[in-house]
Amino acid sequence: MSDDRRNHLVLAYCAVAVIVSLYAVGIESHGIIRHIVQTAPLWIGVWLAWRNSELTKWALLPCFVLWLVLMINIWFLLLGLPHFLSGDFTPIEIVLTVIIGVACIIGVIRGISVRSAVPASRAAAVTAALLIIQLLCLRISFLPGVARDPWYHADRRHAVYRSSSRARSRS
Repeated sequence: MSDDRRNHLVLAYCAVAVIVSLYAVGIESHGIIRHIVQTAPLWIGVWLAWRNSELTKWALLPCFVLWLVLMINIWFLLLGLPHFLSGDFTPIEIVLTVIIGVACIIGVIRGISVRSAVPASRAAAVTAALLIIQLLCLRISFLPGVARDPWYHADRRHAVYRSSSRARSRS
């Protein structure tokens, strides 16, 4: 196996680790649709890696950096340091942020160390495009109907309705 192929596979495995971990966060937080949307740009990098494309690193680096920044921000929040996100995180989600962070660090280090014959203008265009796509996917993932799984809320409303109607029938 060539060094290029090995490097692309490492980048792909890092991306898949981020994807699977974010899907697990989605299951834990009842937001799997949100996390499927958020991971869409990473799949582009995985596809490029499997094709052994020289654009792999340029497609994945902006995604890895953005997700690493988000994970560091979550860690700052948990440590009581200045942060720009808010939220509550379960222990499972916290462990998953570590897995995502480590995969992103490995991906960034490997991506930076990989030599590329891609012209600078093309590399910059791919990097900018993937960064914009990743940011758009993050924004879309917070829209109503995407942010929370509808079946979770439907089940929850139904459970609340059942419990409140039982309480009324007892009175």
